[in-house]
Amino acid sequence: MSHTLPVGYAVRPASPADVDGARHVMLDTFYKDFGYGYVPRWHRDVMDVQGTYLDDPRHALLVAVHDGEVVATTGVRSQGPAHPPHPRHLAERYPSGTTAQLVRVYVRPEHRRRGLARTLVDAARDFVLDTPGYECIYLHTDANVEGAESFWRGVAKEVFDARATGEHGPGVATVHFEIPL
Repeated sequence: MSHTLPVGYAVRPASPADVDGARHVMLDTFYKDFGYGYVPRWHRDVMDVQGTYLDDPRHALLVAVHDGEVVATTGVRSQGPAHPPHPRHLAERYPSGTTAQLVRVYVRPEHRRRGLARTLVDAARDFVLDTPGYECIYLHTDANVEGAESFWRGVAKEVFDARATGEHGPGVATVHFEIPL
């Protein structure tokens, strides 16, 4: 399903020229929205955007661009949730290789509420459907981030609410979702 974007916006696969802009969107999200900054064990892909997303045919990085600037991102990686920190039952349900994990669905604050995230997720779903070997789309979100939980509930189905487990430590409210193919 495609959505009409406002004039001046484009959603497309990232190119090498988009790597720095995409990295800036991701890092700004970690520091300004999440408040905990760059965490190497969680965010390795951000330091190697090219190798993680552009050089692997089963991975993708999609970007929304406005006036030549990357203003939103969405990544697809061929891996399930890691145990730990995520529960073992999720790692077993969503194995790496057949699971397409959506990651880095971030939109700069001044560009939110324009349909960018939904359009990027739709484009990611299309990529997964066109890439052989995927059986499902998995993602997790921090429900403490304004609008995140309600957005995901509109496009995905909850598979596990980990808020009571504290799997990522204090201050992070993780909820796991699946997007049906």
